[in-house]
Amino acid sequence: MPQVKGRYIPDMKSPRTPANEEDAAERAKDFRPVDKGFTEEMALAEANRCLDCKRPFCVDGCPVNIKIPQFIAAIREKQYGKGLDIIHEDSMLPAICGRVCPQENQCEGKCIRGKKGEPVAIGQLERFLGDMPEVASAPKVAPKNGKKVAVVGSGPSGITCAGELARDGFDVTVFEAFFTGGGVLAYGIPEFRLPKAVVKREIDALEKLGVKFEYNAVVGRITDAEELFAQGFDALYIALGAGLPKFLNVPGENLPNVYFANEYLTRVNLMKANKFPEYDTPTKHGKHVVVFGGGNVAMDSVRTALRLGADEVTLCYRRTEAEMPARRAEVLHAKAEGVKLHELASPLEFIAGDNGAVASVKVQKMRLGEPDASGRRRPEPIEGATEILPCDVAISAIGTNANPFAKMIGDIKTNKWGYIEADENGRTSNPKIWAGGDIVTGAATVILAMGAGKKAAASIKETLVRV
Repeated sequence: MPQVKGRYIPDMKSPRTPANEEDAAERAKDFRPVDKGFTEEMALAEANRCLDCKRPFCVDGCPVNIKIPQFIAAIREKQYGKGLDIIHEDSMLPAICGRVCPQENQCEGKCIRGKKGEPVAIGQLERFLGDMPEVASAPKVAPKNGKKVAVVGSGPSGITCAGELARDGFDVTVFEAFFTGGGVLAYGIPEFRLPKAVVKREIDALEKLGVKFEYNAVVGRITDAEELFAQGFDALYIALGAGLPKFLNVPGENLPNVYFANEYLTRVNLMKANKFPEYDTPTKHGKHVVVFGGGNVAMDSVRTALRLGADEVTLCYRRTEAEMPARRAEVLHAKAEGVKLHELASPLEFIAGDNGAVASVKVQKMRLGEPDASGRRRPEPIEGATEILPCDVAISAIGTNANPFAKMIGDIKTNKWGYIEADENGRTSNPKIWAGGDIVTGAATVILAMGAGKKAAASIKETLVRV
């Protein structure tokens, strides 16, 4: 690392280290990881770009407040175990967050170097360390305190809360409705973005901490809060996500081969529909696929359709590319792989072909009006301006609603949309129940869900184990 008289001097001349990606034309043919991650040489070069700010705004931009300059300094010193230990103090999922977090809107968005150039590639450096779990120190686990906590849902919020509590001496059991752990990390994010082996590794690490997992356990159906308390649990953390598809409410929405993104991605990511008939779950491999939406789920859907052999994949969005909420990297990856962007278009009707399945979709052409509450310009229909797009598979990726099981778990207040009402620490109207993640905020990012789980764990500890 560059030094002058023993003092670290950042490299101000080198550009941001580019991502180590597979060729776009080749990677779009299968589910191999798109980004191979930094080599050691790349990581060291990028770490030397860090200013090592005394007032690190990047930390403020991180929802779990990872000590970013410290772990980057450890990389510069080639003390990778130390760097990973620093991250683990605040985040148990660096290999995941390094891959899927919207760093451009969080830590990297606050990086001082980004004011007059390109920010430090913090996400890539976090992933670099996260992919070396073997160099980390064994986690420090407090003696058992005699308290039991049930966690509903094994997505990022649930497993973060579970891990924090397990380290603090709690007996923790995670109840998961699916047959495997990870929640949206497993069923929602494709292999080419987040390999399932990485998710399993994190679940395995939690089990080594003593966290128990009960799968195929639909809390709200097979059991509820009162039954769990009767079994000896002292507190409950609800983190079952949003998950209920948001309907388009247009004619033809129920035609065969019109999918909701949740269903489509779950079939492929978790139930291996891409390998039918080797695996039992089928899905339609369309040749002309149209996806509606502009977020990360929409990007995952279009890129999955490409890998299932589509000749043409079109992303329809009612605004323009500039307003898309998806990670910038995902948009660029999709375009590089051949996805067509059809801006300012909203679905009006799905039209059946001779076989009764969807054959085309009628879209309304839009224009941008005044900004709405999100700060983005509001789309407005252009009267009489419509278009017919051919498609044998259509996918709706316009968002989700609250998981309906939330209301069935216990006596807690929900808002008019069905989301659980909770304070900044996850406390609900029931003093023994906490909640966090998408079931409180609506669909958000992995790291924000983790932040909620971390806050809830601290609140549960403070409540149950008063010093």
